Amino acid sequence: MTAVSVAKEAGIGRIILDRPKQLNAINVELGVQLEQAIQQLGSDQDVSVILVRGAGGNFCAGGDFAEVERLREQGPDALRSLFVAFRAACDVIAAVDVPVVAAVEGVAAAGGFELLQAADIVLVSDDARIADNHIRFGMIPGGGSTQRLQRLVGHQQAMGLLLSGERISGTDAVRLGLAYRSFPQSEFEYATEEFVATMAGRQRSALTTIKHLVVSGSCKPLPEGLDDELVAVVNHISQGAGRNGASAFSQRGAAQ
Repeated sequence: MTAVSVAKEAGIGRIILDRPKQLNAINVELGVQLEQAIQQLGSDQDVSVILVRGAGGNFCAGGDFAEVERLREQGPDALRSLFVAFRAACDVIAAVDVPVVAAVEGVAAAGGFELLQAADIVLVSDDARIADNHIRFGMIPGGGSTQRLQRLVGHQQAMGLLLSGERISGTDAVRLGLAYRSFPQSEFEYATEEFVATMAGRQRSALTTIKHLVVSGSCKPLPEGLDDELVAVVNHISQGAGRNGASAFSQRGAAQ
């Protein structure tokens, strides 16, 4: 069965978590297919941005309980396969060249919340229902929350969210730095499409270089990251990138 739908058009790679009856809950199949889809679109030179969203009005409700129980009965190695597959799907987001945007509406809980954290940019509906609710079921995160969340929002907010299981809205997610922008549900579809269409119209090499510098720089001392940026900008301009834009910018400046 297909747990993930893939398409591309006009520079936008589209990935849909496609298990709407299960609120797009994560099983091994979905994890494997999601990684493959991101790899496939991320290496496509005709794709400048990848949009990930869920089918049926929800992003992702986390791990599939039925799958977890089935794998538990088969032993630790079988159970491990679920978390390995999902981790690979989250990790590959940083590894592909192009930016990956998560469009989050409805439920984004547990593993869905962890997938959100892995995205390069997150757009949310104001009324999205977001939580790492593992603690409510006596569980612990297995898709990155204990590591990514504190790096995104700081120690206090991460500990509070993880240990309380508190649910937050899309507007809360923006306030905490978990999302870039939130929109009323009535505007969410249009605003999301407009955002990724604008990004798809940018120069691909500029998008990919900026993403690479930000992602790699987060793991380096500041001086080393700044050195990388210096090399990158000189190479980028020397290769002719942005020539028309720079000329137009200079002409506008002279006219003002």
